[in-house]
Amino acid sequence: MTELKLSDFDYDLPKEFIAKFPSVRRDESKLLVLHRDTGKTEHKIFKDIVDYFSGGDVFVVNKTKVIPARFFGRKETGGKIEVLILGYGDTKSVPAIVKPLKNLKIGARIFLHNDFCEVVSIEHNTVKLKFSDEIDTILKKYGKVPLPPYIKRDLIPSDAERYQTVFASVLGSVAAPTAGLHFTENVLSQLRSNGVKIADVLLDISWATFSPVRCENITEHQMGEEYFEIEKSSAGIINSAKRKIAVGTTSVRVLETVSDGKKVKPKKGVTNIFIYPGYKFKNVDALLTNFHLPQTTLLMLVCAFAGRDLIFRAYKEAKKNNYRFASYGDAMLIL
Repeated sequence: MTELKLSDFDYDLPKEFIAKFPSVRRDESKLLVLHRDTGKTEHKIFKDIVDYFSGGDVFVVNKTKVIPARFFGRKETGGKIEVLILGYGDTKSVPAIVKPLKNLKIGARIFLHNDFCEVVSIEHNTVKLKFSDEIDTILKKYGKVPLPPYIKRDLIPSDAERYQTVFASVLGSVAAPTAGLHFTENVLSQLRSNGVKIADVLLDISWATFSPVRCENITEHQMGEEYFEIEKSSAGIINSAKRKIAVGTTSVRVLETVSDGKKVKPKKGVTNIFIYPGYKFKNVDALLTNFHLPQTTLLMLVCAFAGRDLIFRAYKEAKKNNYRFASYGDAMLIL
């Protein structure tokens, strides 16, 4: 591909392919295995993933935990308003999407029973809010699971558990690292029995991951910053790996951010790395990921790893075989 146009990452995805609910069991979602060297595909069930890995392989997982980032309040006029927190780093001034945004002005208050938040700035379609109490306290009182907007249904009680991975331990994300949603303790136990090690990293997923690409030349897109950490113990495990298997695009972005040649180094900070075709990977040998929506930075990363043509052929085959797409959908293992 000589030019990297946004339209090159578009494809037809009828809404019925977008999963509204997770599979009944985490590890019984479908798994499409794609071999980059031959272009061959295999159709499996997720728990079959254990058959592809052995001693010396290391799975790199994102241990972030989703915050209850969506809540509802009332405007001073009494009208209902929905708030989605977009980031969690600066607790004094929190970015958010507010619906409806029309007629909302700086200084306006959104009331939450005995608490409130105040609009301190408005830029494009996002606002910054200041809260009457600690953000943790507010979200604990009023927050709901922030399912993505393309999952068009009401929340059900099981979403609170199913929209977290079994690795989730550090609060900070407004969306789940969805490739990790397929794992169960049983699958992890079988992998470990095969000699596979699990190393965790942290990337707090914010709106930056999902912010739409608005420029036709995708190289002009700027990713927002997201907080990450990789501890010394995890770096040691990863650096001893025969193969490094990134679980999800967020794990990829951490590994490539902290790359020091073919090794990774312990580090914490923020990253805005944007990976698209032409990128040379340094520390990822295999990738487990879900099926991504058209024209997203997530799809661009996957195309960078396996090649656009191969990915688009695999997506076409996935649709033919009724795979389910997006956050609650099925998985793809790229070897």
